[in-house]
Amino acid sequence: VALIEFYFSQSSTMSALIAGSDFQHILRILNTNIDGRTKVMYAITNIKGIGRRFANIICKKAEIDMSKRAGELKPDEIERLVAIIQNPLQFRIPQWFLNRQKDHKTGKYSQSFANNLEQKLREDLERLKKIRAHRGLRHYWGIKVRGQHTKTTGRRGRTVGIAGKK
Repeated sequence: VALIEFYFSQSSTMSALIAGSDFQHILRILNTNIDGRTKVMYAITNIKGIGRRFANIICKKAEIDMSKRAGELKPDEIERLVAIIQNPLQFRIPQWFLNRQKDHKTGKYSQSFANNLEQKLREDLERLKKIRAHRGLRHYWGIKVRGQHTKTTGRRGRTVGIAGKK
């Protein structure tokens, strides 16, 4: 019982250390809820389309302390992060670092994130299906696309095996 009381007293002091007067437990950045208790670099990886390496370079370009928690960010720091995420080429992030290289419609390099990323993926699959490409057909049929064996794996949701001889 004493150990449990000690544990709870420790966790409350820890939360008091983290949570200041202007600490936000949940932030809303680019239509995504972000946990304020995690470090900034790892917190922004919750935004779809932003990985750890891209998050690292964003924090460096925005000059944000890596040891800071996401809930401790000031509004101007959040605005800097969002500006860099939306226009990475203007902040001298190299083209090869972006996740949308040479878009089929525009031919431009960009970073897709959040809802925009899902929309672009859906458009790409529709384009592959429309031109009857091998990848598009396999997506349409609902079978493995990337060259995996399909004789014995990937049978979830289908009838398995042959009826068998009697």
